[in-house]
Formats: sequence, C-alpha cells, structure tokens
Amino acid sequence: MTAPRPLRIAEIFGPTIQGEGALIGEATVFIRAGGCDYRCVWCDSLHAVDSAWRETWAPMTPKAVWDEVLRLSGGRPLTVSISGGNPAIQDFAPVIARGKAEGYRFACETQGSVARPWFGDLDTLVLSPKPPSSKETVDWKAFADCVAAGAGAGRTVMKIVIFDAADLAWARAAHARHPELPLYLQPGNPEVDPERSVDPQALADRMLWLVEQTTGAGWFVPRILPQLHVLIWGNRRGV
Repeated sequence: MTAPRPLRIAEIFGPTIQGEGALIGEATVFIRAGGCDYRCVWCDSLHAVDSAWRETWAPMTPKAVWDEVLRLSGGRPLTVSISGGNPAIQDFAPVIARGKAEGYRFACETQGSVARPWFGDLDTLVLSPKPPSSKETVDWKAFADCVAAGAGAGRTVMKIVIFDAADLAWARAAHARHPELPLYLQPGNPEVDPERSVDPQALADRMLWLVEQTTGAGWFVPRILPQLHVLIWGNRRGV
C-alpha cells in the first residue's frame, strides 16, 4: 500500500473562533495549507500562497497533521477548518477520514478552481469565487465541478469578499449562476500587511456601505457578515 504523500502545511493553529462565513464564531482549529493556484492582489495570507515562503511550509504526513490537531484541541472534538492558499490542490482525504472517525467536524474553504472527491466528506464546503478586484478570472466550469464534488457534504455555501460596486454586481451574477448555494458577503480588508494595524472604523464603514447597497436595492438574498477575526486581531497570523 502506497503511503500518502506529505502535505505542505503553512501553519496549524487554534482553537480559536472562525472569523467569517457560515461558521462565524464557532470554535475551530485551522489547518492552513501551503500553495495556491491564484494570486489575488489583496490576498491576506501570502505566507501560505507565495512560493517565496515555500521554505517555511512543513512537509507533514496526514498522521502528523492529525496528531497536531489532537494536541491543540486536547482530543475534544470540534470543527477543523482546512484553508490556504488553496487546500484543494492537495489531498486532505486521509486527514478528514481520521478526524471524522474521532467525532470531529470538517470545513474547507477554497475558491472553487479544483474539484476533489473529498469535498463530499466535509460537513461544510465553502466555495469563495474571487471577484474582479482580485484580478483573477473564475473558471465557472471548474466551479460547477466543485459544487458537484461537494454534493455529499453536509452543506455547500458561496462566500464572496466585496471591495467595490463592481464586485457587488459580479456577486449578484455569481449568485444567479448558483442560486442553490446560500450566499455570504463580507467587506474586504484593504490592509493586508501583518505589520500594520487595521482601522476598525474604516471596516465598519465598508460594512455599512455593503448593507446599504444590498438591502437598499431590495436584494435580501445574501447574509452580510464582517471579517470578525480582522476586527479582533487585525492581520496577525495564527489566530
């Protein structure tokens, strides 16, 4: 039997709370994978994306990854969130299988560019297509493949970060493509430098603008949420 390939891991941390999306506020241990097929201009996790950081990514067996989750959580089942980078470019099926057998719940956030069979084993699959402000282009066929791969998941949702009016218009069109997916919108954080502080009032103003632009236009479909972790910890890593 062939041993699973080592996983490239940027960091494993927690327990803390999920700061965004469908599981906001939920106690979570995070597995952040290293490597991504996108280069969003406003990416706030370049340490898990840019190959310049590759030497800091630890090659870990699925067992080693799971042992660290167990250590951090004290063996008490909670939600484990697999993020990145883009975790879908790696095979997390063995980690999920180990955790599910011990009563843990699993979520994964990915942009929807690479479909994986293990999406169907998740409790929550968060597909986060990137709007025009990211300077990336969504492959909607690949995205639909990800939706199909997640058919067995507990739930699949769409989450989009909004920076401007063009992003918001794009989000409406994205929802029209997949109206079956619950939609979460959140204002983007323009300050991505971990060495600089964020402006809570500026983030609140962006949130207010997004609320006014959706409800004021009579568009009541999306759930509007802040990036709670940014409001609490700014751009610090590992929280």
